[in-house]
Amino acid sequence: MIAFLEGRLIYKSTEYIVASVQGVGYHISVPLSSFYDLPPLQEPVHLHIYTHVRQDTIQLYGFLTPQEKELFLLLIGVSGVGPKVALNILSGISPLDFCQALMARDSARIQRIPGIGKKSAERIVLELKDKINKIQLEPPPDLSDRKDSTEQVWEDAHSALLNLGYPNPLAEKALIQVRREFNGDISLEEILRKTLRTLSK
Repeated sequence: MIAFLEGRLIYKSTEYIVASVQGVGYHISVPLSSFYDLPPLQEPVHLHIYTHVRQDTIQLYGFLTPQEKELFLLLIGVSGVGPKVALNILSGISPLDFCQALMARDSARIQRIPGIGKKSAERIVLELKDKINKIQLEPPPDLSDRKDSTEQVWEDAHSALLNLGYPNPLAEKALIQVRREFNGDISLEEILRKTLRTLSK
């Protein structure tokens, strides 16, 4: 059972990353909460790992902080929430906002995440509202100085939103709104963070 990996980041996307550890490349699914703060390619990366074992496959889920992994483990402990759904939740809402929604019993906020219905959101709040206090989370870092001048970042952001389950018209509308706020370049991480904040309103 793999619990932690330390290696070199050789590929990253909003869906998964590949980390090279002693000559072996590990395919690791990561939430956007971790993707935002990944280092540049070829740089060292340290990930807390959840190893999901099924009869026909082994899937690795990675997190930059132990708090993210702890939230993930709490989520997959909820009835009807599997690893993919838990990862989608951590991609659709920041860990800090998620904890605040639980403490406020705000199931409507969680329901706005694609793929999470009313009953699922209410069940998540019911089962986790008393467990969330033990997790201490820091506010997300300021990524305003991380820029990428290529047009590709907007296309990558659009693809990421579609992969998260947002309808194309809704994703395009949110991206247009965010793009109007900026005259220069902006990083993919910042685009996703601001767009998801727009979509959650």
